[in-house]
Amino acid sequence: MLGCFCLISTGQNFAQPSRFSSNKFINEKGDTLNYRLLSPDYNTSRKYPLVIFLHGSGERGKDNDAQLKWGVMNFATDQMMVLHPAIVVAPQCPEKQDWTKSMDILYQLIQKLLKDSPVDVSRIYITGISMGGFGTFEAISRYPDLFAAAVPVCGGGDLKKAPLFAHMPMWIFAGAEDPAVNPQLSFSMVDAITKAGGHPGFTQYPEVGHFSWLAAYSDPHMMEWLFRQHK
Repeated sequence: MLGCFCLISTGQNFAQPSRFSSNKFINEKGDTLNYRLLSPDYNTSRKYPLVIFLHGSGERGKDNDAQLKWGVMNFATDQMMVLHPAIVVAPQCPEKQDWTKSMDILYQLIQKLLKDSPVDVSRIYITGISMGGFGTFEAISRYPDLFAAAVPVCGGGDLKKAPLFAHMPMWIFAGAEDPAVNPQLSFSMVDAITKAGGHPGFTQYPEVGHFSWLAAYSDPHMMEWLFRQHK
């Protein structure tokens, strides 16, 4: 069942962590994946897009809170929840793991959400930052028919797998001076997808290091583009 959120009038338009319910998914093997869930307007007559947000390496752990630090809160502002109401799930990768190792249980969580929540299956989106950018490429290479669009931010992936998801609408972001994830990884992926017949969007921010997600998720044009995508 979807969690609920409370709107607190503060006179400001800051996303409140309390809007994300705290949840735990346990699969049949007993493996656990913590996640936070943003629920849209309580309206039983509609179905909503599903946004999967994958955090970076610094937010791994078991507190089920650190993954809200960067990026995902942009989906939970008053303005976004009015203009683009969506179900947003932010799983937390366990310590010493990455999204490649956690991809199977993440997929199982997505399948549970599709079963239990009012998801528009033609509008499932995935995005992530840094380690989550790599995780985004991993997810669309494993499940290319699941997602309607992808937004990898300062990530990279296996160039040989580009033909698997070249058909997918995609907008790739990077910082020109990123010391943590070489922006050439994004350049190379754009080139590989293009050679495979795709038409990816690509934005590289000048004079920006690793925090390219600050501009990416604050870009209303990107958000409008993302929520227009359908399978």
